[in-house]
Amino acid sequence: MRATNKSTQAYDFKTQDMKVLRKLLPYLLAMRARVILATLFLIAAKLANVAVPVALKEIVDSLDHTNALLILPLGALFAYGLLRLTSSLFNELRDAIFAKVRYHAMHLIALGVFKHLHTLDLSFHLDRRIGGITRDIDRGTQSVSTLLSIFVFNILPSFFEVCLVIGLLWINYDVFFAGISLATVVFYIGLTLAITTWRMKYRYQMNDMQSEANTNAVDSLINYETVKYFNREQFEVNRYQDTMTRWEDVATKSFTSMTALNFVQGAVIAIGVTLILIMAAEGVVAQQLSLGDMIMIQALLLQLFLPLGSLGIVYRQIKHNFIDMSNMFTLLDKRPKVCSSNGAPELKITEAKIEFKSVSFSYPGKKPVLQAIDFCIKPGQKVAIVGASGSGKSTLAKLLFRFYDVDSGEILIDGQNIKQLNQQSVQKSMGVVPQDTVMFNESIYYNIAYGREGASQSEVKAAAKLAFIDHFIEQLPEGYDTLVGERGLKLSGGEKQRLAIARVLLKNPPILIFDEATSALDSYSEKMVQQALDSLSQQHTTLVIAHRLSTIVDSDHIIVLNEGKIQESGSHQQLLAAQGEYAKLWKLQVDAQNKHN
Repeated sequence: MRATNKSTQAYDFKTQDMKVLRKLLPYLLAMRARVILATLFLIAAKLANVAVPVALKEIVDSLDHTNALLILPLGALFAYGLLRLTSSLFNELRDAIFAKVRYHAMHLIALGVFKHLHTLDLSFHLDRRIGGITRDIDRGTQSVSTLLSIFVFNILPSFFEVCLVIGLLWINYDVFFAGISLATVVFYIGLTLAITTWRMKYRYQMNDMQSEANTNAVDSLINYETVKYFNREQFEVNRYQDTMTRWEDVATKSFTSMTALNFVQGAVIAIGVTLILIMAAEGVVAQQLSLGDMIMIQALLLQLFLPLGSLGIVYRQIKHNFIDMSNMFTLLDKRPKVCSSNGAPELKITEAKIEFKSVSFSYPGKKPVLQAIDFCIKPGQKVAIVGASGSGKSTLAKLLFRFYDVDSGEILIDGQNIKQLNQQSVQKSMGVVPQDTVMFNESIYYNIAYGREGASQSEVKAAAKLAFIDHFIEQLPEGYDTLVGERGLKLSGGEKQRLAIARVLLKNPPILIFDEATSALDSYSEKMVQQALDSLSQQHTTLVIAHRLSTIVDSDHIIVLNEGKIQESGSHQQLLAAQGEYAKLWKLQVDAQNKHN
């Protein structure tokens, strides 16, 4: 599966380039004063640069007197040196002024993309390939810097200098000098753009393969343990090698095809310069031009064609940068499927009563997961949801947390339909302990303190104590400063779960969701986590998604789901007495436990 956006395969340059420029413009306008000042320095530098050959002409003509007494043209020599110094000074000032524009634009764009990714819904993040996304963001932000540098340091100066040189030749010499120079520039640019456009296909393929290799490498390293468990190291190496081999072939073709471009560029410049110098030499022989004129024309041509020598590379970079920026801006174009409407009111918690009313839901392109679900969790109650895998248990929790919106029906908190409320205010009111607890690759203290911004050290340690994890932490050589590793891999399942509970305790929300929080734990860890859950659920409205029925026998109400519908409900004793599905599940688990013992 290719990770790069498929737009690289059929990139509409005219449409997409303008779209990218429109999106880039606001970031530049944010520092318009610096942009204007840098442009003025650019113009001043080029004026001084073009004046250098003029000063050189005056020097040569002053010295080119066969029979006259020669006098050192100090004024012209000082002017020549001053013009060179001025050109260099203004170029450096332009670079210094524009540096802030370039890096500030990179900063704003990277920040904007990062912020936007956090606003996208769960379905996007479930489908994403993180390696490809990070690669697109990295290439996109770097492209901002490169593109701005090219325009300010290459395109604009070159265009301005071409106009100055051709204008100078037109005014001071025969129209043919200016005409041949202009024709050479036009042919050079036209052939360069045509050949470079033909070569662009190789870059598209390289981008795709590079992103694919990066994505595969990230996935493989993140799943290091799985690779080891199934002895698939060589498979992963072979998969990476296959992609890099294809990338190598395309990259080689891209590089070798550049020889045709270099030859064409060299041929056009050689022909144009030779024709002009022949005309200049004829003018000197006919005494229509001075030796200084010929040297000035040659110097102007060097200044004219020197920056054009890198046009192919510059043009290719521009196209590459537009593609890379387009991929990044495509991320900004994505809109969350679940979001708050403008002016949506905040959730106001009074009792934390939860109601599901005729709730139905299906994931895109799949059959219904939940059908006409009705139940109520009264303030302070603990309600458990049980059922076979795929029955819709975890989907209920995701809908309550508003990762998704219901297809029909409504979910109410204290009589307020959460679909019509500010999404963030709904999520702030809940604490979730998921089955698969993922930790940041930071310290234990950082991971607990993440539950509430600004929490004091004593509050963090109090939360750890309530989660029965404080004793374990204090036994560690580095205590709360211990790093937990990527995704918390240095901790056991029970330790991670108790850290997650401590984090939620610190948040202290009125509504709690436990999504199979003990299903993958050993007996000791389950007991410790269950103690923490019990202490956490007191004085809170609690929804428990359960696999092990032994953990929910004290629930106020138990709901049994089957194929997205409520099959039965009641207390633990009521459901056992009913001899229904719950009783069958209970017997199976008790028998399995007895057999294990």
